[in-house]
Amino acid sequence: MELNIKPETVKKKKDYRKIFRGLLKYVYNEWKMMLVAFILIMVSNILSLQGPKFSGEAIDAMGADTGIVNIPLATQNAIKMFLVYLISGILGYIMTRLMARIAQRVIVAMRQDTFDKIVDLPLSYIDTHQAGDLVSRISYDLDLVNQSITHDILTVAASLITVVGSLSMMISISPKLSLMFLMLIPFTVLFTIYRIKKTRPLFSKRSKKLGEMNGYVEEILFGQKTIQSYEKEEFFSQQFNDRNEESVDAYYKADYQAAINGPSVTLITNISLALVTMFGAILFLNGEFSIGFLSSFILYSRRFSGPINEIAAIVADLQSALSALDRVFDLHDQPSEPEDKKNAKVLKEVQGDVIFDRVSFGYSDDQIIIEDMSFHVKPGNLTAIVGPTGAGKTTIINLLMRFYDPQKGSIYIDGNKATDVTRASLRQSFAMVLQDAWLFKGTIRDNIAYGKEDASLDDIKRVAKACHIDHFIESQPLGYDSIIDDGADNISQGQKQLLTIARAMLLDAPILILDEATSNVDSRTEIQIQDSMNKLIEGRTSFVIAHRLSTIQNADNIILIKDGRIAESGTHTELLEENGDYANLFNAQFS
Repeated sequence: MELNIKPETVKKKKDYRKIFRGLLKYVYNEWKMMLVAFILIMVSNILSLQGPKFSGEAIDAMGADTGIVNIPLATQNAIKMFLVYLISGILGYIMTRLMARIAQRVIVAMRQDTFDKIVDLPLSYIDTHQAGDLVSRISYDLDLVNQSITHDILTVAASLITVVGSLSMMISISPKLSLMFLMLIPFTVLFTIYRIKKTRPLFSKRSKKLGEMNGYVEEILFGQKTIQSYEKEEFFSQQFNDRNEESVDAYYKADYQAAINGPSVTLITNISLALVTMFGAILFLNGEFSIGFLSSFILYSRRFSGPINEIAAIVADLQSALSALDRVFDLHDQPSEPEDKKNAKVLKEVQGDVIFDRVSFGYSDDQIIIEDMSFHVKPGNLTAIVGPTGAGKTTIINLLMRFYDPQKGSIYIDGNKATDVTRASLRQSFAMVLQDAWLFKGTIRDNIAYGKEDASLDDIKRVAKACHIDHFIESQPLGYDSIIDDGADNISQGQKQLLTIARAMLLDAPILILDEATSNVDSRTEIQIQDSMNKLIEGRTSFVIAHRLSTIQNADNIILIKDGRIAESGTHTELLEENGDYANLFNAQFS
C-alpha cells in the first residue's frame, strides 16, 4: 500500500463562529461554575473600581484645595480603599483557582473527545496523516487552549467590566475630560484590529509547522535502529534541522509581530493620558473640579487603558489558541467510518463462506490496486495469497475487514453482502495475526486476552502452551502477570509474534487472517509452532499471506496476485504443473 502523506498546501479560511460554537459546547457543561466565576469577576472588579474614588476623596480631605485638613475623613477613605482592594484581591484569587479548575474539566472532556475521534477515524485518514501531527493536536494544541481558558478568557471578561465601569465613573466626574480621552480610543481599536489581521495567519502557520515537525520526529524514532545501522544519523539530523528552522522561523515571525502589539497600544494610551492630564489641569485651574476629582479621573483613565493594553498583549495568545482550536475541531469534523446501513444485519454463527465478486479498489481514483477480482473460498478452506510486493495482497485483507470498501463489485460472507452487515459483527468474525506484532503496555495475560477479556487463566495457559511460549512466560518473575513495557522492548520480536498468535488462537473466530505471521520467528521456532498453527487453522476459513512458500504447500487454494489481478490459482501441485509464475517463484526460493 502506498501512502500519500504530505503537508496541507491549501489554506482554509477559519470560521470563527464555528470555533466559538464548538468551544461554547464544552464550556456550557460547566455553566454553574462559570456563572460563579463571572459573578466573582464582576464583584471583584466593581470593588476595585471604588479604589480611585476613595483615593480622590482622601486627597480632598487633606486640604489640597481648601487648606483645611480632615485627618479622620482622610483615614476613613484610606481604610475603605485598602479594604476594597483587599477583598477584590481575595475574590480574584478564588476566581483564578476556579477558572483553572473549569479549564481542566473542559480540556479533559475535549481531549477525551479528540482521542475518541482519532480511534474512530477511518483507516484511510490515518494512512494519509502523520501520527505526530495527530499527537500534536491532542497534546500541544489543547495545552494552548487550556492556558487561554485559564488566563485569557478571565482577562477579557475582567477587562470588559473594568472598561465599562471606569468609563461610567469618568463621565460622572467630567464629561469634557471623558470626551477628550475617548477621542483617541478609535485609533487604539483600529490599530488592534489591523494587528490581529496581520498576525492571524502567522499563528496558523506556527501550529501547522509544529505538527509537521512532531510527525517527522515520530517517524525518526520509529526507524531509529535502521538509521543507526546505516549510519544516517548526520543525514537525518540535517533533515530535522531544516524542519526545526522552519518551525522556529514560524514561531519567530508570529511572536515578533505579536510583540509589537502591546508596546504600540501602550504608546497610544500614554499619549491620550498625557493630553487628558494637560487638559484636566486647565479645567482644575478654572475651578471646574477639585484636585481629588482630577486625581480620581486620571486613575480611572489608567484603569480604562490598562485592560485595552492587556487585551492587545494577549491577542497573540488568543490567536494561537484559536488556531489550535481550529486544528482540533477540524479533526472532530472529519468523517468517521461510514455508519452501518439502517437495516444492517448482525452476522451470527458464521460458517466462513467468502466470495469476491468482480471487486475493484484503489486508495485513490488514479491508484487502482485491485481490478475485477473474483474468487470463492469455501468454509473451512485454507487460501494462500502470494505475489510480489505491491501486488495487492494486504489490500485484500483490508477489504475483508472493511477497513475500506470496494469501488466496484461486492464481497460476500456466508451469502451476505459485506456492506449489508454491521462492521462490528463482521470484524468479530475474524481473528488476525499481522506481520507487525502490536502489544500494549500491560500484563502478558491482558495482552493475550485482548480480544476475549473474560477468558480464564486456564484458557490463556492452554493457548500459550499450544504456541510454545508458556516456558518463556513462566520463566518471568511474575509469570502471566509480568508487565510488557511501552513498545514491548523488553521481549524479542519473535516472542511478540508468538503472543499475537496466542491472542488469535484464544479468540476462536470462524475466519482467520495470517499476514506473514511467522516472518519474525527463526526456522526452529517456526517448525515448533507449525503444528499449533495447523490446529488453529483446522475447521476455520483461513487466509494466509505468505512469502515463504514452504508454509503454504498444503493450502486448499493458492492465489497468485500480479498487478492487482489473479494471475494463477490452484493447489500447490497444480500450479507447479502449470510451470508459470508460481512455479518460477517456488523454484527461485528452493534453487
